[in-house]
Amino acid sequence: MKILVAIAFLAILVSLGSALLYMMRGSAPPVEGQAPKKGNMATALAFRVGFSIVLFICVLAAWKLGWIQPTGIPPGT
Repeated sequence: MKILVAIAFLAILVSLGSALLYMMRGSAPPVEGQAPKKGNMATALAFRVGFSIVLFICVLAAWKLGWIQPTGIPPGT
């Protein structure tokens, strides 16, 4: 389970990095006769948000099914 979460987190970071790359490069002027490319950064950010939500739901479901156990500060201390 830890490996899957780590892979998902890396995918989220890669998507965020690609959105940064699209933002820094900007869009080139359209070539005559071709439609301008648009939406690359928005697509990368939408993928990141969607993947983050799916990861959160999967972790919550794994906790409810008992596959993972919470650790940390015990209640009542």
